[in-house]
Amino acid sequence: MFAYRHAFHAGNHADVLKHITLIETLRLMQQKETPIWVIDTHAGAGLYTLQSALVRDKAEWPTGIGKLWEKPHQSAPIGRYLEVISAFNPKKKLTHYPGSPLIARHLIREDDRLRAFEMHPSDIGPLQTALKGEPRRLKAERKDGFQQLRALLPPASRRGLILIDPPYEMRQDYQHVISALKEGIARFANGVYMVWYPEVARFQVDRLLRQITALPIQEVLHVRLTVRSALKDGLGLKGSGMVVINPPFGLKEALEDCLPELTKALGQDRQARGSVTQADAKTALGQHKPGAVSVSSIRKMSSS
Repeated sequence: MFAYRHAFHAGNHADVLKHITLIETLRLMQQKETPIWVIDTHAGAGLYTLQSALVRDKAEWPTGIGKLWEKPHQSAPIGRYLEVISAFNPKKKLTHYPGSPLIARHLIREDDRLRAFEMHPSDIGPLQTALKGEPRRLKAERKDGFQQLRALLPPASRRGLILIDPPYEMRQDYQHVISALKEGIARFANGVYMVWYPEVARFQVDRLLRQITALPIQEVLHVRLTVRSALKDGLGLKGSGMVVINPPFGLKEALEDCLPELTKALGQDRQARGSVTQADAKTALGQHKPGAVSVSSIRKMSSS
């Protein structure tokens, strides 16, 4: 436990997908004036210095945000994402990458609230420093984010965005996600729940998606981005996905707008592909569909 540090992977392709989805979801929810509670169950340290030893030794950001930074872009969601990242790099040189709690802090309105949880003893201090100054509006605590949903849901405003993205360093995390969703949905059925998962060669991922389909939910959005083929040993992160329960209107269209560009920019081989589906849980949580966007299909469209 605690071997994982999000700094190892800050700004990689999985962060790009997760944070674009987070930004677009929050943007669309804010079209209504009612305040929103944002709950981040596994918040990390908040802000990552890309030249620090923890980040530099892994250096995954060049294959993620590095592929988009200061490059021309066509889709509005990628533009909004880069605007947020630029706010943490005022000199226009990419030196820092914000995690999900700082992205949320940057975007929430005066009446919105952010509650961030982190258990790692080395990360909670920087996170609390990053969110200090407005205790009523922003709060970071060293508590188990899975368990805190019971205390916080439903929020007083009856509008909430719950981001669940554990490191999955322990196999129990997969079951903890399902338990947290069951608890949350039972208390707050109308909440927007965002679940990040790694695309790895593990049966736990398939079981996680199957278990989500059994939950008492109506509509689910499922977005996946695979950047490369699996390694021969079956290890390594080849992509990731986001499951959004009760997605706001317009999220599917926003992600469809940017997914071809993301697939082309972040893809590492011909197996790169992206897909987004919104339907009932059983339909949305299937595998990549035959019509999914792939690097090869993008190349064909570009040359035609």
